[in-house]
Amino acid sequence: MATRASRRVEPLAERHLVTPDQADRVAALEQAGKTVVVVLQGAQALGMIALRDQPRPDARAGLERLQSLGVRCVMLTGDNARTATSIGSLLGLDVRAELLPDAKLAAIAAYRAEGPIAMVGDGINDAPALAAASVGIAMGGGTDIALETADVALMKERIEGVGELISLSRATMHNIWQNIALALGLKAIFLVTTLVGSTPLWMAILADTGATVLVTANALRLLRYGRRSPD
Repeated sequence: MATRASRRVEPLAERHLVTPDQADRVAALEQAGKTVVVVLQGAQALGMIALRDQPRPDARAGLERLQSLGVRCVMLTGDNARTATSIGSLLGLDVRAELLPDAKLAAIAAYRAEGPIAMVGDGINDAPALAAASVGIAMGGGTDIALETADVALMKERIEGVGELISLSRATMHNIWQNIALALGLKAIFLVTTLVGSTPLWMAILADTGATVLVTANALRLLRYGRRSPD
C-alpha cells in the first residue's frame, strides 16, 4: 500500500491534490530511503506518513561474508527505486526495484540462465522466486508459504546464516569428493595387487571394509563444523 501511494505522487500533483512543495517533500523523503503514504480527505492532502525499512543488525556483516565467498548479491524488491537505492547503497548492494512477483520470477529465471542462483526471502510474494531459484532460502520467521516453498529455512533469523550455509555446503561437497577418491583409490590399489597375487584375498576384503570405516570417519569431521571457523 505504501509503495503504491508513493508512486502516485506525480498523478496526484497533476490533479492538484498535492502541492509542488508537498511533491518535492515526498521526493526528498524517498531519496532518504523512506516510503511515503499521502493521506487524503477528498481533494485535500491532510499529511504524509513516511515509513522506512531498517536493515537487519547483521546485514552488513552477512553480506560482507557472502562477498568474501565470491557470491554476488542483488536486492530484488517491490519498493520504489529511490528507497531501494538508498538501502542498497547503505549495504553495498546492486538493486532492482519496483518488481512485482512475476518480475521477480523473471529476474530469477534470467540469473539462473547464467548460472546457479540462490534466492533469500520471507514473504508471500517471494514464494514463486524461491521455487524458481536453484536453491530457495527462507528466513525462519517468514510466512508459511515461503517456508514451505524454500529448500532451506534459516531458523536463527540471521543473514550471516546464509554465508554459513554456503560454507558448510562447500565443505560437504569437498568431503564427498575426498571420500570418493579415497574409496576408489583403495579399491583400485587392492584390485591390482590381488590380481598380480601380491595381496591375499582376505586382506583385500579387509581393505574394502577399512575404506568404509575411513570414509565414514572423514564424513564425521563435519560434525565439528560449528565448533570451528567455517573458513
